[in-house]
Amino acid sequence: MTTSPGLHLDEITPANIDTALALRVRPDQEHLVAPVVKSLAEAYVHPRIAWPRLIRDGERTVGFLMAFHDTDWAEDGTDFRSGLWRLNIAADEQGKGYGRFAVHSVADEIRRRGGTHFYVTWHPGPGGPEAFYLRLGFRETGEVSGDQTVGVLELT
Repeated sequence: MTTSPGLHLDEITPANIDTALALRVRPDQEHLVAPVVKSLAEAYVHPRIAWPRLIRDGERTVGFLMAFHDTDWAEDGTDFRSGLWRLNIAADEQGKGYGRFAVHSVADEIRRRGGTHFYVTWHPGPGGPEAFYLRLGFRETGEVSGDQTVGVLELT
């Protein structure tokens, strides 16, 4: 891992929105994660639960994440969850530990808000991020959300 001590998250602002919108994953990953523009549109219509952030290494933007907090998963008020909604690491920045940093940052934010479980979904199959999430300690719940596998990490 080649990450630096200058890693941090930044809110999306008028000053950096163009940088966020320009971020691209590898072409072979485009079917696995929505583009940043869709995430920001969803954040706009779900401001209570969406937590979009740029991933920065010093002054360089290396990725984008969007977490969700206290989402009514069952839509009946019985199962509120928090987790990672989107993770986009720039094509030329992958394999440097930025995804791991993003996951740890979201876990820290969920803990700060009093959460004890961290949820994520992923597209199963070749080229997908399943192995990445399993290496970080997530386990499959046995649930499916749309066509995506649901994973959970217990935060202790």
